Amino acid sequence: MSRVYDWCLKMARHKRAEPALAAACFAESSFIPMFPEVMLVPMILAERAKAWRYAAVCTVASVIGGIAGYLIGLLLYESVGEPLMRFYGMAGDFEQVAAKFNEYGWLMVLIGGGITPIPYKVVTISSGLTQLDFLTFVAASVVARSVRFALPCGLIYFFGEHAKRLMETRAKTVMWVALALMVVGFAGAPLLFGD
Repeated sequence: MSRVYDWCLKMARHKRAEPALAAACFAESSFIPMFPEVMLVPMILAERAKAWRYAAVCTVASVIGGIAGYLIGLLLYESVGEPLMRFYGMAGDFEQVAAKFNEYGWLMVLIGGGITPIPYKVVTISSGLTQLDFLTFVAASVVARSVRFALPCGLIYFFGEHAKRLMETRAKTVMWVALALMVVGFAGAPLLFGD
């Protein structure tokens, strides 16, 4: 596991690391199941002074990806959105989801997009499908994704040496916790957005 960590640190210093991070955040928000922090954390550990820049890059790319997810739900649900939602165990009748979004849409974007490990793409596609007000969606997404990415950036920026030691001594545990959060998010998505 230490070899993987060393490789991540080396790649974090690559000249194309930042565009790759932006692409990962875009894809995570719209259609691919991934955990951008796998790239983000080593990048901050490699260059702590850029932590806030990385948080901004992640937020902007993620919100743009969220808009793509919204458009998938709004315009391409049958061909693209439904297979993705089926992958997350959420295919079927969306009347209850639409009702929830009509009443609590902005809150669901805030919670699902920033606080919980629920895949953000589920939130974005559901928002488009239920035609949540677009400006409300974007505003809530900016807040949610800012929190999501500023938190690890801030923690590593202020506690960088401790975080680096933790990654060096407990990399395997950190990876398992990240994987567990992803699984919890996949499992929790149907509970929050299910029929």
